[in-house]
Amino acid sequence: MVGNRYSRQTLLLELAILACALVFLYPLYLVVLNAFKTFPDIMSRSAHWPDAFIIDNFVRAWKATDFPKVLSNSVFVTVLSNAGIVLLSSMAAWRLARRAGKGSQLVLLLFVSSMVIPFQSIMIPLMQIGGKLNLIGSLPGLVVLYFGLGVPFTIFLYHGFVKSIPLEIEESAIIDGCGMQGLFWKIVFPLLKPITMTAVILNSLWIWNDFLLPVMVLHEAKMYTIPLALYSFFAQYAKQWDMALATLVMSMTPIIVLFLALQRYIIRGITAGSVKG
Repeated sequence: MVGNRYSRQTLLLELAILACALVFLYPLYLVVLNAFKTFPDIMSRSAHWPDAFIIDNFVRAWKATDFPKVLSNSVFVTVLSNAGIVLLSSMAAWRLARRAGKGSQLVLLLFVSSMVIPFQSIMIPLMQIGGKLNLIGSLPGLVVLYFGLGVPFTIFLYHGFVKSIPLEIEESAIIDGCGMQGLFWKIVFPLLKPITMTAVILNSLWIWNDFLLPVMVLHEAKMYTIPLALYSFFAQYAKQWDMALATLVMSMTPIIVLFLALQRYIIRGITAGSVKG
């Protein structure tokens, strides 16, 4: 009897999860489906299966946005931002975790507290500081600004994971004559691979799709990232949904591939701190 009651509950739970999944996947279905339709079909029959799949939208969107250029800009910003955030956050979190004390706890608290500050409340002073440091109007400047915005959350992730690494491993390396730099790069950092992959995925999803910061920093079309190029299809009196959806599908492909390649590290990286040590 207990087994039957459990089975019914499990079935209901699975049906509820499936229904939720369908609700969240339906917008993606509409985006991909309408990317292969003509503009009149999108306006009149957005939810219907197309009579014929056309690729002309992708061809025109590729040329209109200069997609190879905006793709390379997005890759440049995402890769360098991730590299800087990972390096700074991993080193900072390691020192904060291994030098336990009131000072380290205070610094960690400041980083964690900054995560709850809305970006809209700091964007004006951020632009003022960025202007004084000559960070506005360039892709490298945008990367540096992403360092500051991404480090607090990534430190929070690393800090919990570092505490799950047995301290005896580092002590053994020090006894064998390993210096502090060698200890981190040869011993500690390789052990941080699961949480590093988790941080890369989460930060990539955010940076790749971010619109607000690039639109404030990048003022020339040659520096546009994909979200800014996508926005060019929406004017005051005309909205080119056919090319916009085609561009959106093309922009989603690289980040979806990255997510599928590294997704197994997400749960492992986030839960490792509660399982180890």
